[in-house]
Amino acid sequence: MPSISQLNVYPIKSCGAISRETVRLTPYGLEHDRNWMVIDGQGRFITQRTHASLALVQPALNGDALEVRAPGMATLMLPVDAGALAGAPAVAATVWGDTVSALDAGDEAGRWFSDFLGAPVRLARFSPGAERTASRKWTGDATAVVRFADGYPLLVLGEASLADLNTRLTGKGVEPIPMNRFRPNLVLSGIDAYEEDYTESFRITAEAGEVELRIVKPCTRCPMPNIDQARGAPDPRWPNEPTDTMSTYRSDSRVEGAVTFGQNAIVIAGVGHILAVGQPVDAELRFDA
Repeated sequence: MPSISQLNVYPIKSCGAISRETVRLTPYGLEHDRNWMVIDGQGRFITQRTHASLALVQPALNGDALEVRAPGMATLMLPVDAGALAGAPAVAATVWGDTVSALDAGDEAGRWFSDFLGAPVRLARFSPGAERTASRKWTGDATAVVRFADGYPLLVLGEASLADLNTRLTGKGVEPIPMNRFRPNLVLSGIDAYEEDYTESFRITAEAGEVELRIVKPCTRCPMPNIDQARGAPDPRWPNEPTDTMSTYRSDSRVEGAVTFGQNAIVIAGVGHILAVGQPVDAELRFDA
């Protein structure tokens, strides 16, 4: 039976993941996911698209603190509770076309990220009073809230889809790549390759009740999957993989022919429930694709 095989939280947008055995589901996705974001002087988001070394920034949850580490840097400690930033300067933080109110995480955090990236930046914390909603073009009659993720609360990917891609890569003489290239929140085992593409919703039975996640939009892929997350740069042997391979078979007419891999999902039911690795998952397929 299909089940959850990975739960990944990315507290700081475009930085490393925290893999969890259990995690609470919130309206905006997994608890603590994309609550922080690095911004430039105009408040625009900064990601691995322009600063690949962000892949080397590794957060860890330790009680009430988020510990942030990177090569050559002292550990940065950030309060998990946004209330600790009461009175902090407000900043307008922009993700793609959305600008929301955020809190400046302080001079120490700004210096830390500026020194590591070699550019003047600040760290923003999503303001508890702010609201950002996912595109109704894709969510339809459902209103979905999101924090600093690109556009939707959750990214779902099946193990078999990556296995199929890796078969294609190794057939070209390219080494297989790990799941972290695609930065999913939920990884599912026991479903067919690309079955997530044809799924209407996933239902998960948690201890406190049922969780329902609705698939709403294919995840279009920029060149970020080409960045080796362990080195913070593309592999010089195959700097354009897996994009080159995906472009031969993953074009999707629903998004104007863009390359897609994985599916964006929103939370329909189960806010506050605990998701856990190993929980069984029921997939409800759609038949209009």
